[in-house]
Amino acid sequence: MLVLGRLKSLVCRESGRSSDFISPSLANGCLGACAYCYVDRNKTVNPITLFTNTEEILLAVDKHVQKQAWPKIPNQTHARYYTYDIGCNSDVSVDAAISDNVRTAVDFFKDHPKAFATFATKFVNQQMLDYDPQGKTRIRFSLLPQRVSKLVDVRTDSLAKRLAAINDFYHAGYDVHVNFSPVIVYEGWLEDYRELFEQLDQVVHPKLKESMSCEVIFLTHNQWQHELNLSINPKAEELIWAPSIQETKKSQFGGINVRYQHQLKAYWISQFRQLQQEVVPWCTIRYIF
Repeated sequence: MLVLGRLKSLVCRESGRSSDFISPSLANGCLGACAYCYVDRNKTVNPITLFTNTEEILLAVDKHVQKQAWPKIPNQTHARYYTYDIGCNSDVSVDAAISDNVRTAVDFFKDHPKAFATFATKFVNQQMLDYDPQGKTRIRFSLLPQRVSKLVDVRTDSLAKRLAAINDFYHAGYDVHVNFSPVIVYEGWLEDYRELFEQLDQVVHPKLKESMSCEVIFLTHNQWQHELNLSINPKAEELIWAPSIQETKKSQFGGINVRYQHQLKAYWISQFRQLQQEVVPWCTIRYIF
């Protein structure tokens, strides 16, 4: 289902992890149906809503960034530019297949002296290779081990397709990072991540290895989504609903989610870091939680 609308709330929100700020959304909703995705939470259906007032959205970003101190103090999001995540409520690669608003946004950031775009994706849109972002848009390919991805990343592009696209987008002028999200803990999870890291190490161009970083986000889930998934994707729930090792957490937006128990999670984070340093030490972890 596709809906056209006008975004009324043109507010840039603080982020501090994947970006400095979260841009007003270009769209809301997604073609994928990932079992853990927060965009689906509290919705019985998740149509794609494309916002038609792209110019107003980008003007709001411009006004926001002009209020920031300049030059920017370098941080883990970027050493020079203020970074804006343009895909927190949708998958930008999908949006770009059905609208020109993503190309318009990439052009805006390409020419902006202070602002920089970023988004995570689980899709490969070859049309975006022609956008010529000139290093001012960061694409973060989300990666999970294949046997898990095929269960929880419903209706998204395969791991193999995402890995194969990394160098193409680098050569097309994107700042390419990867996103290990969500990290799901199960018997044999570290062995699966070792295989994934080895695959990544094999495919990434040597020059890209000099600049690629990653972000790592361990799974969060919630009761409402768990109950919905039991009727549509019970196999996924066997992996992502694990009360014996999870605890409740109140999100920054007020929702009640579940996450891995903090002591266990701290240990698993340490294991993940150790494995990353062993297999892909060139892929610096920008943040992990």
